[in-house]
Amino acid sequence: MKFEDYVYERPDLELMKREFDQSIMQIKEAKNFDEVMTGVEKIQKLTNEIDTQRTLISIRHSVNTKDWFHEQEQDFWNEQSPIINDWLADYYQAVIDSPYRKELEEVLPSTFFTYAENQLKLNDPKIIPLLQEENRLSTEYGKLRASAELEYQGKNYNLFSLGAFLESTDRSVRKEVSQLILGFYEEHQDEFDEIYDKLVKVRHEMAQALGFENFVPIGYLRQGRVGYGPKEVAQYRQYVLDHVVPVAQKLYKRQQERLNIEPMQHYDWFLTFPTGNATPIGSAEDILQTGVNMYHEMSKETGEFIDFMVEKNLLDLVAKPGKDGGGYCTYIPNYQSPFIFSNFNGTSGDVDVLTHEVGHAFQVYESRWIKTPEAVWPSHDGAEIHSMSMEFFAWPWMEQFFGDGANKYKFAHLSDAVQFLPYGVLVDHFQHEVYENPALTPKERRELWRQLEREYLPHKEYHENEFLQQGGFWFQQLHIFTAPFYYIDYTLAQVVALQFWNRAIIQKDPKAWDDYLALCQKGGTKPFLQLVEEANLLSPFEEDTFKSVIAQADQYLSNVSEDTLK
Repeated sequence: MKFEDYVYERPDLELMKREFDQSIMQIKEAKNFDEVMTGVEKIQKLTNEIDTQRTLISIRHSVNTKDWFHEQEQDFWNEQSPIINDWLADYYQAVIDSPYRKELEEVLPSTFFTYAENQLKLNDPKIIPLLQEENRLSTEYGKLRASAELEYQGKNYNLFSLGAFLESTDRSVRKEVSQLILGFYEEHQDEFDEIYDKLVKVRHEMAQALGFENFVPIGYLRQGRVGYGPKEVAQYRQYVLDHVVPVAQKLYKRQQERLNIEPMQHYDWFLTFPTGNATPIGSAEDILQTGVNMYHEMSKETGEFIDFMVEKNLLDLVAKPGKDGGGYCTYIPNYQSPFIFSNFNGTSGDVDVLTHEVGHAFQVYESRWIKTPEAVWPSHDGAEIHSMSMEFFAWPWMEQFFGDGANKYKFAHLSDAVQFLPYGVLVDHFQHEVYENPALTPKERRELWRQLEREYLPHKEYHENEFLQQGGFWFQQLHIFTAPFYYIDYTLAQVVALQFWNRAIIQKDPKAWDDYLALCQKGGTKPFLQLVEEANLLSPFEEDTFKSVIAQADQYLSNVSEDTLK
C-alpha cells in the first residue's frame, strides 16, 4: 500500500473516550498483572489509532495548505488534541499509581515513566482552551508563511524555492531576491508580531495556571529533558561563546576574503565560494536516486529502509506553491511508516535535508519494534543525533551527489556545522529572555534579538536593510513560534554528531556505524545522556569534551587549502 492509499477517517472521539475510560478502569481495578497489561495494550492501540489519523491530516495539510478539507481537519485536531491529552493524563496517573508498578517497570521503558510524570505536571483541564489557542496560532504562523507567492523573473515562487537564488554568484540577483523575501516578512511584520505576542501571552498564562513562575519550566518538561536544566544550558551557551564564536568568526573572515567583498552585506553570506556553492547534480529525482544508491551501499539496513520509503511514496521533497515551509520527518504508527517532507530548491541544502531527515526516518524505522508509543522516538535532543550524524556518515558518497564540487560541499558542510552552534544557542537565549520577561513589547523583542545577535554573531551587520537592523530576522525561524526551547537540542546533538564525524571520517573507526545503528534501534527507551554514553560518545556538557570536538573540526578546516575550494 502506498501513502496516497493510507486511509484518513476522522475518529469517533466519543466512542474512543468510552474505550479509554474502560481501559483505564481495567488498569485501576486489575486483580493481577496480566489484567493491567491488557488495559495498557488497549490504550497503546487507541493511541496509535489517534496518532495515525492526526499525523495523516498533518502531513496532507502541510503538503497543500490551500486544501479546504485538510484545513478543516487540521482545525479539528488543533481543538481536540489537548482534550485527548487530558485522557492520556488519566492513563498515566493510573499506571503510576498501579500496585503493579514494579512489574510494569520491567516491561515498559524507564523513559515512559519519566514522560508520564512530565505530562502529569503539564496537564490540567483548565488549560485546555489555552492549548487549543496555542495550536491555532502555530497553524496560523505556518499558513502565513506558506501564503507567500513571490514573482521573480516572470515566475512565481514560495519563500523556500526562491531561496535558491540567494546563492547566486551574481550579487545583484542575491540582493534582489533577499529584498523580495525580507520584503514579505516586513510587509507582514505586524501579523508576525501579533501571532508571536499572542503565543507568548497564552503560554505565560498556562504556566501561571499550572503554578509555574513562567513558561520556561513547561518548555523543558515538553522537551523531556533528563539530567540537565536551565543552569546547565546557560553554561553550555557560555562554552559556545568562549570556544565556538572565535572559530566561527575565523571561518566568516575566510569567506569574506575568498569572495573579496568589503563590507559583506546580509545577502552575501549565503554564497560561500566565488565560483558558486556546490550544487547537486541533476533533478530532484536524480538526487533521490543517488540517495537510494548510497543507502544500498551504506548498509543492509539502510538499503531495506530506503526501498520501503520509495516504494510506498513516503517522501514529498520538492517545493511548490501552497506547501508549508521547512522539512520534517514524522511517523504513521498503524502503517509503521516514517514520512519525509522537505522543500528541494536545487541547492546543496537538498542533500542536507535528504540525509538529515533520512537520519530521523531510519531511526524510527529501526525502532518500530518498540510497542510503547511514548518511546518509539527519543526526546528531541536524542533524536537530532540520528539526523545530524547521518549527514556525516553520507560524506563518502558526496562525489556521487556533487561530482567535482564534493570538496567544496564537505568544507561548507563542516563549516556550517560549526557556524550553526552560535546561531542555535542565540535562538535558545532569546527564548529564555522572552519567556522570563513576557511583558516585553514586540519592538522590545526585536531589539533583544538584535542585541543577542551582536553577541553570538558579531559578523552580522545590516548596513542596507533596516528591517534586519531592527531585529526582524527571527520571524523566519519556525521553531521560535511553534516549538519553544526545541532549538538548543540541535546544537547539543551537533556536538555529539561531530564525534561520529571524527570517528567515522577522520579515524576510519569501523565500530562507529555499529554504534550508530545500535543507537537508532534504542529509539526513545533511554534518555539523552544515557544514549550518548551507550553509543561510546561523550556528553556535550563537559567543557573538555566540547573544546576537543570543536578543536578537531577547526583543525580539519584550517588544513583545507583555499586552492582546493575553487
